[in-house]
Amino acid sequence: MEHARPLPSYLVQRFHGWKATAYTENQAWYRRLATDGQHPRAMIISCCDSRVHVTSIFGADQGEFFIHRNIANLVPAYCPDGAQHGTSAAVEYAVMALKVAHVIVLGHSNCGGVQGCLDMCSGHAPDLEAESSFVGRWMDILRPGYERVREIKDEAEQRRALEKESVVVSLENLMTFPFVAEAVKDGSLTIHGLWHEIGSGDLEQFSAAQKEFIPL
Repeated sequence: MEHARPLPSYLVQRFHGWKATAYTENQAWYRRLATDGQHPRAMIISCCDSRVHVTSIFGADQGEFFIHRNIANLVPAYCPDGAQHGTSAAVEYAVMALKVAHVIVLGHSNCGGVQGCLDMCSGHAPDLEAESSFVGRWMDILRPGYERVREIKDEAEQRRALEKESVVVSLENLMTFPFVAEAVKDGSLTIHGLWHEIGSGDLEQFSAAQKEFIPL
């Protein structure tokens, strides 16, 4: 493929630094991961946002989490229509093949995807409304959440509310997958919703009983 180029030098240097330190110091562990396969205890569905460092937040080691990232940490509703569904495939693999015990949806503050959904749904982002916009059509998943927060007048409060709705909508959609619903029903799987405040480092958990997010 003629358009592929060599890796930027700073990334090459970082790789060699990692190989000489972290890898060398834990070589036996990496070899075990390679030979024994992966056995993650949880799947985490988080945003692509580079500021959300999932493994650091939970102090996780390699092999502990099965991580899937997409714009605004969304899970679409179950739709086996023969099209390509990356997030749905990841959920299926985590639950059916890896047998994870937990699926965690992790939202966050200052989410650009959520802001895009707000702009689109309020008529201020015609580029996202275009049928050819991958981001716009992906953010259509969050429209039910927008309907629940559209009457909030304060812009910052509305965005934060929709960021949390991105988690709730995803939890609702997870339960439309028959194999997820069955695993939750028989107790082999639990689903969880979290929202992370990047600036303060705080984490909030969705309470089904209280129908709101509460600090951890």
